[in-house]
Amino acid sequence: MALHKVYLGLGSNIGNRKRNMREVVQYMESMIGTVTCQSALYETEPWGFESPNLFINMCVCVETPLAPRQLLEATQEIEKRMGRVGKSVNHEYQDRIIDIDILIYDDITVDEPDLKIPHPLMKERDFVMTPLNEILKKK
Repeated sequence: MALHKVYLGLGSNIGNRKRNMREVVQYMESMIGTVTCQSALYETEPWGFESPNLFINMCVCVETPLAPRQLLEATQEIEKRMGRVGKSVNHEYQDRIIDIDILIYDDITVDEPDLKIPHPLMKERDFVMTPLNEILKKK
């Protein structure tokens, strides 16, 4: 069984944000694969919408046997189990208990309506690139 190296971006701006980050990593270990590296936590302003709630963001590297589509389904299931109800309302971002974005999957490119790898907006987002660069330097 081949393992794939995947980098995921995580964010939370409601509820107990630090606990949400610990919990999502535990879900990943049980549903996706081995978390081999994780960044520090970064507190950031909301991006793309207005909210008084600051985010905590981090990135993780996971070794997984899952194919890209299976990984997307697993991340969406984790979000659902943690209480996330939807990605957006009328195509606008909103506060969220947890957000999981697939940033990089090995060195492949996927361009499907609901799955784009590498993540098309990651380089525009310091809250992604700062923790991602932190763990890329560790690898």
